[in-house]
Amino acid sequence: MREVAFIKQNKEKWLEFEQVISNKKKKSPDDIANLHIKIMNDLVYAQTYYPKSKVTSYLNKLAKSSFDKVYHSKRRDRNVFLYFFFDKVPLLAYQYRKYIYLSFAFFFICFFIGLLSTFNDESFARQILGNEYVDQTIENIENGDAMAVYKGGTNWGTFIGIYNHNQRIGLNMFLSGLFLGLGTGYYIVVNAIMVAVFQAFFYQYNSLFDSLKGIWIHGTYEIFGIIIEAATGYIIGASILFPGTLKRFDSFKKGVRDAFYIFISTIPFTLAAAFLEGYVTRYSNTMPTILCFAIIFFSLGTIGYYYLILPFKVARKYQLR
Repeated sequence: MREVAFIKQNKEKWLEFEQVISNKKKKSPDDIANLHIKIMNDLVYAQTYYPKSKVTSYLNKLAKSSFDKVYHSKRRDRNVFLYFFFDKVPLLAYQYRKYIYLSFAFFFICFFIGLLSTFNDESFARQILGNEYVDQTIENIENGDAMAVYKGGTNWGTFIGIYNHNQRIGLNMFLSGLFLGLGTGYYIVVNAIMVAVFQAFFYQYNSLFDSLKGIWIHGTYEIFGIIIEAATGYIIGASILFPGTLKRFDSFKKGVRDAFYIFISTIPFTLAAAFLEGYVTRYSNTMPTILCFAIIFFSLGTIGYYYLILPFKVARKYQLR
């Protein structure tokens, strides 16, 4: 495209964003985020085809102004650590929220498939969980302690082992995005069906309530974290498949960087899940029921707020102030 045609085609959009930056014009968070992304895409295009042009310099200044407004306007008042977790990551979660919603939807579709399969095939639980685990759990249920499987080993040893296991699963979710997100989808299928089989199995043996108040003490952070980690894999896959106006490699680099930041944000929740499984879940059958569910709802409230509500609040703070 000739430079004159490029300017004519995009001029109105640039002028509109200038008004947004100068607070002369108000836009919804969705519209502002979309405009910001389009300006960045135009800058990359101009740098590629008109590297020494004045329009490239103009777009570079416009992009910097928008970046400062959206991401850095209040950074100097915040600790770098706090800024990362309470500004940068929520803004990214807002930008990529569709992938988070997709991850939730796909997980629960696979979860319900797992439930139906377990209820319609008596051998399905053994195929997924293994004969040894099923036989041991049946024995525990008959002995009146459905959660006895979580009492093996020391608190510290369980904490370390579970954290290592869960973090490897999350890393696999993230890295599998390199295979166009298909690898990530595979891990979600496996984990969602396993969780469904686990719950359906306890239901069939009249121990669903015991499993709910025990498993989900640590499972809330664990499963929610897995869903977010899967979203990072989808982000990487989409950056390869749908580069938009960016060069495919530039889109890929941006997708990996943004997905990695979101992935890093799940680590505290993975640590919390491992701690709860190692130090709290094993006592669920002796703890007051109200305390078990208080922990579960607190966990769901904190991680749900962080990834589903806070992103909208931070977006409004930066973009509509």
